[in-house]
Amino acid sequence: MTNEFQITGPATGAALAGALTPEAFASLGDGHIAYVRSIRSEDAAEMFPQARLAPGLQLFTLHAADGTPIMLTDSREAAIASAAQNELVTLSVH
Repeated sequence: MTNEFQITGPATGAALAGALTPEAFASLGDGHIAYVRSIRSEDAAEMFPQARLAPGLQLFTLHAADGTPIMLTDSREAAIASAAQNELVTLSVH
């Protein structure tokens, strides 16, 4: 799978963000791009209300490009594998 999106340098990203409406920016990469985020189990209840978790756990969430949570897991590798299985490109978010 190849990355069809190419943004080079912070100035290009800022120019792109300024050129898009908030709705268009949120749908950028929709259905093709995902990101993995580390969270604590206490914060998971907001995104996954059905989850019953012990406090103090480090977990990982897979999110769609628009921020919609897709899955909750206990390993980064499992989140990335799920993205690959669903043909999503994972990007690092800092």
